[in-house]
Amino acid sequence: MLNNPGETFPNWLLEQVRFRPDSQAVQAGPEALSFKDLYARAAGLAVRLRAAGVVKFSRVALLLGNSLQFVEVTHALMQLEAVLVPLNLRLTPAELNWQLNDVGANFLLTDNKQLEKAAEAGTGLAPVRLLNLADLANSPAPDYVFTPPAAYRAGDLHTIIYSSGTTGQPKGVMLTYGNHYFNAFASYQNFQAGPQDRWLAVLPLFHVGGLAIVLRGLFYGMPVVVHESFDPAAVNQAIDHEGISVISVVTNMLARMLDQRQDKAYPATLRSILIGGGPVPPPLLDRCARSGIPVVQTYGMTETASQAVTLSDQDALRKLGSAGLPLPGVELKISPDNEAAGETPGETGLAGEILLRGGNITPGYAGRPAETARAWRDGWFHTGDIGRVDEEGYLYVLDRRNDLIISGGENVYPAEVEATLLSHPQVEEAGVIGRSDAQWGQVVIAFVKTRPGAALTEEALLAYCHERLARYKLPRKIYFVEESLPRNATGKLLRRSLREILAGYTTSH
Repeated sequence: MLNNPGETFPNWLLEQVRFRPDSQAVQAGPEALSFKDLYARAAGLAVRLRAAGVVKFSRVALLLGNSLQFVEVTHALMQLEAVLVPLNLRLTPAELNWQLNDVGANFLLTDNKQLEKAAEAGTGLAPVRLLNLADLANSPAPDYVFTPPAAYRAGDLHTIIYSSGTTGQPKGVMLTYGNHYFNAFASYQNFQAGPQDRWLAVLPLFHVGGLAIVLRGLFYGMPVVVHESFDPAAVNQAIDHEGISVISVVTNMLARMLDQRQDKAYPATLRSILIGGGPVPPPLLDRCARSGIPVVQTYGMTETASQAVTLSDQDALRKLGSAGLPLPGVELKISPDNEAAGETPGETGLAGEILLRGGNITPGYAGRPAETARAWRDGWFHTGDIGRVDEEGYLYVLDRRNDLIISGGENVYPAEVEATLLSHPQVEEAGVIGRSDAQWGQVVIAFVKTRPGAALTEEALLAYCHERLARYKLPRKIYFVEESLPRNATGKLLRRSLREILAGYTTSH
């Protein structure tokens, strides 16, 4: 896990105040803060939180949307060395209540907008104290001198982030100061952004991908521009006219950005679009390549503090479809004892479970020693994802292991079938799952949302797929839907929800 949990790192925000106090640190809407101003805000909030009882290692749950306040709270808690537990705004109060209880939260911090939901989420949890940022801001500052930590210990807990729960009950992923520092440093070795860049944060800050941008801004000394929510027109406007040079998105976001601008190329000031959240359909990568759009794939998860593998700009076209090489200091291998049945050696080697190790990887799941032991075996973290590595060491992510469809003894990767469906010009969204079948074990089922005005039939789409996929990969049934497919807050397809929809179809038909 961490090679040296006793290692220390300097207080990142104080370092930036020391070296570039007046440089822009963060912008949200019309308001922007320098590193000096950001520290002043964070320190002022830290004093009030300390007066409310927040101390080192307090578990502070945060129910807050993308905003300047979210960034300020993150830094305030770091000045107190309290543990940040960001909560997903899309969860119901009952789901939030479960997470608050599971993590053993001491405080629940929110704003006026989320106050009613937060109060309901905290019902019945006597140890959890509800704090409203508006009340804290209006309270008088306590009369004592605040002393921030000069350094952080690598092994100290920084964050507990609940996994998105795409496969079963979510787990609290513990991430240390060392995990975040290692990830930022390794990412910098691969992509050397700095004060001249502007990183646009449209991913939810309560997910690791969004939070990592906030922390990288500290490490790089780089302005982070926060959007309250994802709007493709607003994103394209920011790239075209506000000097955005880096943005992190998922597949669905990128597709909507390209649709909104009709595949028009981006200005040269945009250095990189980092895309993660699962395998990217080749048709989307081809669209970007044709327009010269600088897209590079990444691979990571909550458990890896964001990125673990990233494609470099130089390899973006040469290795189209690859997630890239492991970041410096990260090791990767494909598990030889978990190779996907039915695969034969090919140009990119055998498929199997992706295993990782490095300083960015979680020490485990909060309160779940058995699940931690299952994930960490023989010094390697077992991701549950399926991939393969080519002769140059580049990773190709195929799918989630739990989503693998085995039909007649043959492996079917949903992402591959989805990519084929999405390559049809009349298809806007596609999701693929397996359904139990007495003869074949499982068969492929697809859900498709067509583009406005399309007149596509199941027969025509199956004929299109038949020309591009082996027979055992063909959908047994295609359901056309009018609404967008279910996704989590980062835009990742929720195949679990598709299974629930399929159960409804099966019952009613």
